[in-house]
Amino acid sequence: MSRPNILVIQADQLTAMVLPMYGKPGVITPNLSRLADRGVTFVNAYCNNPVCAPSRASMLTGRMSSAIGAYDNAGEFSSATPTLAHYLRRLGYRTCLSGKMHFIGADQLHGFEERLTTDIYPSDYGWTADWTKTDEPYSPSRMSLRSVVEAGLCERNLQIDYDEHVAYHAEQWLYDQARDADQRPFLLWASFTHPHNPFITTKEFWDLYDHDKIDLPRVPFIPFAERDPWSRRYALTIRADEHDISEENLRTARHAYYAMTSYFDSLVGRLLGVLERTGAAERTVVFIVADHGEMMGERGSWFKFQPFEWSVRVPMIASGPGVGHGLREEKAVSLLDLLPTFVDLASDGKGVDPIDTLDGASLAGMLQGDSSGREDTTRIEFLGEGVCAPACILLRDSFKYVHCRTDPPMLFDLKRDPDELVNLAGRPEHAKRQQAMHAEVLARWDVETIERDVLASQRRRLFAQEALLEGKWSAWDYQPLNDASRQFVRGAVDPNTTATKAKRRFPFVPAVAPHHPRKR
Repeated sequence: MSRPNILVIQADQLTAMVLPMYGKPGVITPNLSRLADRGVTFVNAYCNNPVCAPSRASMLTGRMSSAIGAYDNAGEFSSATPTLAHYLRRLGYRTCLSGKMHFIGADQLHGFEERLTTDIYPSDYGWTADWTKTDEPYSPSRMSLRSVVEAGLCERNLQIDYDEHVAYHAEQWLYDQARDADQRPFLLWASFTHPHNPFITTKEFWDLYDHDKIDLPRVPFIPFAERDPWSRRYALTIRADEHDISEENLRTARHAYYAMTSYFDSLVGRLLGVLERTGAAERTVVFIVADHGEMMGERGSWFKFQPFEWSVRVPMIASGPGVGHGLREEKAVSLLDLLPTFVDLASDGKGVDPIDTLDGASLAGMLQGDSSGREDTTRIEFLGEGVCAPACILLRDSFKYVHCRTDPPMLFDLKRDPDELVNLAGRPEHAKRQQAMHAEVLARWDVETIERDVLASQRRRLFAQEALLEGKWSAWDYQPLNDASRQFVRGAVDPNTTATKAKRRFPFVPAVAPHHPRKR
């Protein structure tokens, strides 16, 4: 089908490693499973930076975060950098965002024509990393394992408040779009915060699982002294030494995460239901993605910020008109590929010359099972707290190479060693591969320039943030306009109450002429 609607439903911190279509039985996601059965599952999909703001900026622009200056969770996203929303607007699409996108800076739209909600996280420079603080690990966001030891049940919490808000507005927008005179195809991006920590959920979803059958990590706790330098720094960054994590803590946090994933799946079902009830499902391609993964206690680690599969592997599922059914694509893809893919879908496959050189490539052929000509490779980087220099990760043909100037290299064979327990770097039998991948890293990343630019950006942002906190603080956060004078029935513009109500009925019912018109 030409020029379909596009609905992106995004999770926050959802690792592909827990989903049934990625080989994890027992996690209950009927709506995601239905989409996978009807569409294509990208088995080896990756984020390009395992932390929220850089991942999302990279995803929207089709460019590495180091190329656009969105280095960390307080890296400003320039308004001059075109996003997929800009491209689709130029192609005649109506573009709308509901939910989290973690834009840093005063621009909280970045090409979206409409935004329905505010964000859940800061838009200022408060979470700027500082690589000059090497004596003691520096964590501006002050993450800790409190969310693990306090995992469990709640009646309501901040995350649920937000996601219910996002879902309601996305549902309402879909209904409004269905009865609107604006017949442009649309891009709606519904971005939720589940299953991001803290690991707490409601009884409804908790009770889907038998607590005693919740599995423990595949890779048990690795003692601090035996971890690689990046992992040791990261453990200190999240203050992992503040809490002792018992087996019951592990089981409870994982139980809650599975339940939170099922809750996210229920939100997916709500949006799919509106598509079906409004007749839009048959002309809408749905994409399921996440911004990064979650370590889930594997190796004794939690959250993201790391090069390991639980942190960087994300779900990517597509379903809808023109998409093959039940396909499983094994070649590596990444979130960078969304922009060129959407441009292909929105332009009937004709494409549009990009303003900048893109780092992603279109998945349009792969949506129909054609991966010919596609390299089995992707790139990931990390430029935030927990490292002291650019960390560059290259995946090629199931091998992962990790380079950071301050750390020993790491090389993993993901086919033979999916848990990444055996570092092959430095072994003679892998010297040729390591040398080739190292050379490719240095060819693809100008690491010296990136490091210099990151440090300069950190200095500027840290100074600016201190200054902006003096005197009266002015927020950059998005303030959704709710114009009540244009909602429901208003006398000056809606003199005919019955007709106004009739116009908002879906499906629309034409007016019926009265049998006995009143005489005037």
